[in-house]
Amino acid sequence: MKLEVYKTDGKTAGDQIELADDIFGIDPNDHAIYLSVKAYLANQRQGTAKAKERSEVRGGGRKPFKQKGRGGARAGTTRSPLWVGGGTIFGPRPRSYRQDLPKKVNRLARKSALSYKIKDEQLMIVEDFNFEKPKTKELIKILDALKVAGKKVLILTKGNLVSVYISGRNIPKIKILEADKASTYDILNNQVMIIQKSAVEDIVNTFRTKAEAVN
Repeated sequence: MKLEVYKTDGKTAGDQIELADDIFGIDPNDHAIYLSVKAYLANQRQGTAKAKERSEVRGGGRKPFKQKGRGGARAGTTRSPLWVGGGTIFGPRPRSYRQDLPKKVNRLARKSALSYKIKDEQLMIVEDFNFEKPKTKELIKILDALKVAGKKVLILTKGNLVSVYISGRNIPKIKILEADKASTYDILNNQVMIIQKSAVEDIVNTFRTKAEAVN
């Protein structure tokens, strides 16, 4: 399939780019996307939640009152889970929430996400651009020209363009990533995805084996 290439001034560049059908034009697999996004979000969790159990709460070594004669329930410590200030029963403990997916499932999920972007007309190819030094106004100008200002936008760049990243990090709803670093969640979590023309090759190479890349 072919997509129109745009200039940074919003006009068409007069040429088109060929996108691989086996990456950008597959029949999306919703379950693979679900598994990939679920794993991504789980892997963002720190897993540091911790509550003190009965043996870890300070104090409570002395019996609070005599065993009999008060007419109430007997108690051996003020740090029982039944008392205010006592330990927590089965409270959270530090743990890892990490989930690993087979590479084939992850690749299928990313291909499905990219194919959805094409189907929903939420993907734009733009000529390569960079700045000599960070300039937020220049990036805002480009977004205005492409008519995506105010929308949630993901910009995928060719390599690590520090000036572009710094220019966009303070703009609301804008996220800038290297093209080969975008996850399934990143690809889907926006209204418009802008890919620099030469960055398309980086995306394609993430799906190719080493042997295919050499050939």
